[in-house]
Amino acid sequence: MIESSSSSIAGLVLVGFGEAGEAFARGGCWRAPVAVVERKADRKAQALALGLAAGEAASSLGAARMVISLVTADEALAAAEAYAPLLAKGALWCDGNSVAPETKRAAARAVEAAGGRYVDLAILAPVYPAQMKVPLLLSGAAAGEAEALLKAAGFTNTRIVGADVGRASAIKMIRSVMVKGVEALSAEMMMAAQMAGVVDEVLSSLDASEKPRPWAEKAAYNIERMVTHGIRRATEMEESAKTLAGLGVEPVMTRGTVLRQRDMAGKTERLIEGKD
Repeated sequence: MIESSSSSIAGLVLVGFGEAGEAFARGGCWRAPVAVVERKADRKAQALALGLAAGEAASSLGAARMVISLVTADEALAAAEAYAPLLAKGALWCDGNSVAPETKRAAARAVEAAGGRYVDLAILAPVYPAQMKVPLLLSGAAAGEAEALLKAAGFTNTRIVGADVGRASAIKMIRSVMVKGVEALSAEMMMAAQMAGVVDEVLSSLDASEKPRPWAEKAAYNIERMVTHGIRRATEMEESAKTLAGLGVEPVMTRGTVLRQRDMAGKTERLIEGKD
């Protein structure tokens, strides 16, 4: 059952075997010697069913050359602190969890104090359907070595963004402000449109006004509008909040828009040109 590429990923251990871990195992056609450290019995059983090893944490991590941590965000730091002492000296701990740069730097201190090497790994898109093609950003002193091992494991879309732990996660988490924020705004808008019976009209109006443009241009344009017209727009959005509330939709995101529009008004120093 062992794939021909297995020797190239000997010493790879996944900490956590949720959606991401399973997606990568399936997409990479991984089998033993890739190992999984997982506390949940059903997830451990799934790893075994796919042909991966799922032994004790101490033995698996002690033999690891590279660990990819894929636990939940609230467990990321605790996992690093708990498992760091079990790592072999010089082993790579690639932290792929969606947490703040400060959290990753704290995890890095725990890993490095125990003799391991920490890599900030940011996963920039859903793992399905991309699997091994999912965009990965890496930062940290050992990012180059980690990238080579990730490519050997089958990942095809990796990029090093700096030597500082926290840089990759900063890109991921700040990007999420837009991605997850748009999702939340979409929900708020659609609930209100449904309650008012104007779904088709609202959506067609958005289609008519939407103009494709690069995000650097979009960001610069949007911020200029807020700086120039923030007070007027904040007042308008207060009325939008009243509209939603009157329909029985709590205007959580819309209230935040009121605050941000008002805060940006007249702040010319915040104008940007869309460049890093």
